Amino acid sequence: MANIDVKVPDIGDSHDVPVIELLVKDGDLVEKDQPLLVLESDKATMEVPAPAAGTVRGLQVKVGDKLNAGSAICQLESAEGAAKTEAKAPVGAASATKAPPAPEKKIAAEAAPAKKAEAPAPAAAPAGGGSLEVRIPDLGDSHDVPVIELLVQDGDTVEKDQPLLVLESDKATMEVPAPSAGTVRALKVKLGDKLSKGDVVCSLEQTGIGNRESGIVQDAPEKRVEPEAVKEPVSASPPQKIASEAAPTKAAGDVPYAGPATRQFARKLGVDLAQVKGSGPRGRIVIEDVQGFVKSRLTAAPTIPDSRFPIPGGSSGIPPIPAQDFSLYGEIENKPLARIRKISAAHLQRSWLNVPHVTQNDEADITELEAFRKSQGEELNLKLTLLPFIMKAVAAVMKQYPEFNSSLSPDGESLLMKKYCHIGFAADTPNGLVVPVVRDVWSKGIVQLSNECGELAKKARDGKLKPDEMKGGCFSISSLGGIGGSHFTPIVNAPEVAILGVSRSQMKPIWNGKEFQPRLMCPLSLSYDHRVIDGAAAARFVVALGKLMADMRRLAL
Repeated sequence: MANIDVKVPDIGDSHDVPVIELLVKDGDLVEKDQPLLVLESDKATMEVPAPAAGTVRGLQVKVGDKLNAGSAICQLESAEGAAKTEAKAPVGAASATKAPPAPEKKIAAEAAPAKKAEAPAPAAAPAGGGSLEVRIPDLGDSHDVPVIELLVQDGDTVEKDQPLLVLESDKATMEVPAPSAGTVRALKVKLGDKLSKGDVVCSLEQTGIGNRESGIVQDAPEKRVEPEAVKEPVSASPPQKIASEAAPTKAAGDVPYAGPATRQFARKLGVDLAQVKGSGPRGRIVIEDVQGFVKSRLTAAPTIPDSRFPIPGGSSGIPPIPAQDFSLYGEIENKPLARIRKISAAHLQRSWLNVPHVTQNDEADITELEAFRKSQGEELNLKLTLLPFIMKAVAAVMKQYPEFNSSLSPDGESLLMKKYCHIGFAADTPNGLVVPVVRDVWSKGIVQLSNECGELAKKARDGKLKPDEMKGGCFSISSLGGIGGSHFTPIVNAPEVAILGVSRSQMKPIWNGKEFQPRLMCPLSLSYDHRVIDGAAAARFVVALGKLMADMRRLAL
């Protein structure tokens, strides 16, 4: 067989992806699908596997090189070619002493097809038999999603679409189903592993292969015999062992050795990974290293104090709340927070600390709106809530005051004005608060908005919201109308600049100039980013919203 040219496979829209780890060297024997090197883009780590078993020749890359789809890596000299090379070696050469075992194994490999011919006819096996590799499907733009539940183990028999494991991203859980019926083989994941699109979960031995002990085999003999021919040399090859265990050497301009989750975490905190010492395998930087680096910088006294920002207690950060041992005062229970609640808490704290909040309170007369809502619900045999009416009114007012449909640029020098209107609403779930987003509110009617809100709310309660269904919002609505209370201060869902809080409506006596009349009044609480919106604009927004809610016919004007 001719040598095989090994090139970088399709890597999506990534370009100039750096080599962060080189796992082989010239002369190493590798098995099919054995990793040769590791590439790492901004959002994913990818191993490039060997397309076949053989010997590495003419390796053309090193750590730090930046590769693209189609870039040459090396050549693979097939096992047959290697055998011929050994046969031509001079007598007495160092490799000559190892020549006999290789031909014996090759003979065994060649003998396997003959035995296959003597076995029961494979045509009797059901169609579609074989080994199917199961990979993580498309997760939107989520990466490094942890495994929170493993539902199968090696040897388990599964049906098509039966869940194999459960992943949990920042705000949703998702099951990974079996693409077909079969037996789980070579399970590669465990609880806590962080997976991304394309990561291998396991292999499914489908019905057509049959039981290994039954004697009914198809392609399994070659797959079991051929790797044996290279397994012994690979495991006994000192150069390869050293290559895989040695710490990666850094080339000039090489990126720090860290995974995508660590890089993303460092970017959020503004940490230069080049200054962080890695404690992971082969010096890899892990999240704990970044946390330790930040902690050391926060606890260190500033070298040049800034008089504009006095530092309490002489530290460089907000002083933490002192820890207490509450068990001294009575019995306690340590109940861990749900993952969604922990992530939401971090986001809320980040928004609260970075956004100067102001809340404008008012009330809207929804007497006629409530009567219209009930009558239309009965007429259409549809459960209409107040939320889609408020959503439509908010979208209309955002057209009048476009600064409410903007975001502050990261440098704080300009406003990013949005020409679309996507509105999120807070949904209370057993695992915590999530904010599904309804898209293109300007172009949708009340009934369509009502249907979409209902569908998204159900997905939220079931934990089945997709990541894309919680992104891209321009404005948020938090309604406590079904619970009670009057006004409250909702926290702006940054990078949005405003959020509307809606409380429970109450009948109140309202003076109309001649007499008091009972009117149904809905409390509104508009929190806004004071860097973008001033008080006068917020007051005008709430007044305009109240007028629309009092008479929805104004939407037609």
